[in-house]
Amino acid sequence: MKVLVAIKRVVDPNIKVRVKADGTGVETANVKMAMNPFCEIAVEQAIRMKEAGAVTEIVVVSIGIPQCQETLRTALAMGADRGILVETDAEVQPLAVAKVLKAIVAKEAPGLIILGKQAVDDDCNQAGQMLAALLNWPQAAFISKITLNGDHADVTREIDGGLEHLTIKLPAVVTADLRLNEPRYVTLPNIMKAKKKPIEVVKPDALGVDVTPRLTTLKVQEPPKRGAGVKLADVAELVDKLKNEAKVI
Repeated sequence: MKVLVAIKRVVDPNIKVRVKADGTGVETANVKMAMNPFCEIAVEQAIRMKEAGAVTEIVVVSIGIPQCQETLRTALAMGADRGILVETDAEVQPLAVAKVLKAIVAKEAPGLIILGKQAVDDDCNQAGQMLAALLNWPQAAFISKITLNGDHADVTREIDGGLEHLTIKLPAVVTADLRLNEPRYVTLPNIMKAKKKPIEVVKPDALGVDVTPRLTTLKVQEPPKRGAGVKLADVAELVDKLKNEAKVI
């Protein structure tokens, strides 16, 4: 079975994000970039399935600028077989991502699609669900465990009340949660091997997809700095401050 994994290039989560001086977005010039952590978990899961003999090929897909090839190479070094870059300079929003992936699915015919549950830059948590709706495929979001059994998959997903166990028919779309696995470190020999693995570059127009943004960002600003804490004498003073200063009661 072929597995398709979508990955995204984001600002390294360990870097402090800075807002541009003009408030148009987040500063990315000369900033370290990395694979979205949830996408990394999705790649790791596909590799573990292949190592277990349940998967024959892993195809990773990224959408964005040419530098996204670096992110694809990281996935290839982890163990993916080949990559596809849908190259565009546009800000690709979740619906456009879903439409692009749908076009890729029509070409590749995977038996399973794995995405990270969300990207740490926009936190939308929408692409996987939109893709499943466009394909009319079963879906399971926020999964913490998955087992392939023939033409279906048994999954455990995290919900507000605890854990939910589902059986979904393949082909299907799943999105990876934090507790699904712990991604492996990439070794130097695998980094060298990844340089020889193929990456196909296509344009959205070639897939028949319009990725023009539908939403416009009016302004980006940092959250206000929190004031210093104060010690209160008793509950009565706390209630008074909540009522008269914070005005929350």
